[in-house]
Amino acid sequence: MTKVLIIRFSSIGDIVLTTPVIRNLYHQMHDGVEIHYLTKNSFKSLLEPNPYLSMVYGIDKSTNEVLGELKDERYDYVIDLHVNLRSMNVKRSLKMLSFEFNKCNFQKWILVNFGLNRMPKVHVVDRYMETLKAFQIENDNKGLDYFFHDNERPVLPKGYEDEYIVIVIGAAHFNKKPRVEQYIELCQKIRRKIVLVGGSSEAKDGERIANECGSKVWSFAGKTSLDGSAALLRDAQLVITPDTGMMHIAAALKKPIISLWGCTVPDFGMYPYQNNNLDVRIEASHLKKRPCSKLGDKCKYKGRCIDELPLQRVVDIANSQKEPSVR
Repeated sequence: MTKVLIIRFSSIGDIVLTTPVIRNLYHQMHDGVEIHYLTKNSFKSLLEPNPYLSMVYGIDKSTNEVLGELKDERYDYVIDLHVNLRSMNVKRSLKMLSFEFNKCNFQKWILVNFGLNRMPKVHVVDRYMETLKAFQIENDNKGLDYFFHDNERPVLPKGYEDEYIVIVIGAAHFNKKPRVEQYIELCQKIRRKIVLVGGSSEAKDGERIANECGSKVWSFAGKTSLDGSAALLRDAQLVITPDTGMMHIAAALKKPIISLWGCTVPDFGMYPYQNNNLDVRIEASHLKKRPCSKLGDKCKYKGRCIDELPLQRVVDIANSQKEPSVR
């Protein structure tokens, strides 16, 4: 049996995007395979329920924390889906045949700084899958995976049990998420019950939005785990989300998605993947300097790109939910 180590240190969305590699490797390796995964300790819980993984290793700061254990495993191959100094240190230390994906950093730099789009017209997941070509493994086209630790869902208020939409108010970078005032405008105009999800840093914003919008909006921001937020997405009729990890979890759960794009663009290859459902991407397309940065942490405009989104289109789609899917 072949033993393989997959490396991806962060973050939530990027790790979810590696799940087709794990699944296809597990099912198609001709002589059987034992798959281990190396990530950061803060993301281990995201991977531990995955039935295709035999072991998940985690680090806090340095790969030296686990190198001794990794050497003892005697891997046959390393699949590097992060490609940074840490992953290079692991590959150099293990001295095993390794495969790494093309990050297209130069093409991203050209797009951000000169507006020239030289990005390959494929999703980042398909670039991840190219690392398995040597094993003659093909994409099963079943999309992303998200596995729960349990099936518990946060207790919803009365009247929300049967139908609601989720609006994600959190994002890793400030320039990726709309202002509180924009969320309030959305919630006031959308004629449906709304559940807000986000991290602890969005808890106060969630309460403010809910207070401004009355009983049709309920905030779970900062009040539930990642699994709890994912469970709320799983049972929602629609998810409205910035370009963030929850967007990819929503795609894994095959939910209708309206995604909001500010300083980043779908052309980076990180849009919702193989979700045969509503997939509408809302951008401030009139801002010609976009994208502003690779990660969405910087904006080229005095006012933020995300502030210029055509919110009425989001409202119209959410109230009708009949717009054709985008591919």
